[in-house]
Amino acid sequence: MEMNAENPVFLTRDLIQFLDVKESVIHGLGVFAKCDFRTEDYIGTYWGSRAVEITPYTLNVQNEDGTLFLIEGRNLLRYINHSDTPNAVFDGIHLFARTLIRPGEEITFDYSDGEGIRFPG
Repeated sequence: MEMNAENPVFLTRDLIQFLDVKESVIHGLGVFAKCDFRTEDYIGTYWGSRAVEITPYTLNVQNEDGTLFLIEGRNLLRYINHSDTPNAVFDGIHLFARTLIRPGEEITFDYSDGEGIRFPG
């Protein structure tokens, strides 16, 4: 299976070839790499249903026209944890490596990066 945003990988059954969900030292469950992801490599696509309220698994996405919408995560990417020094970044609903990510390394992104998961608060 070729991994790129033109052929998005979003179903859990496909993502589990490249990613694992297990206990995290950051918080609860986390997403961990099963293979190397080089800087700018496509990791996967956040998939779910449109949401009307913010939950711990809601991704806040900005369209190209600047409008925002929410997605309630339904695949394993919903378990990605926050880091102030993330190794991944969302471009819309697509997740890309910011740095080299090695097998066994937890994949994280900055929730406060302008778009992304927002916890009620």
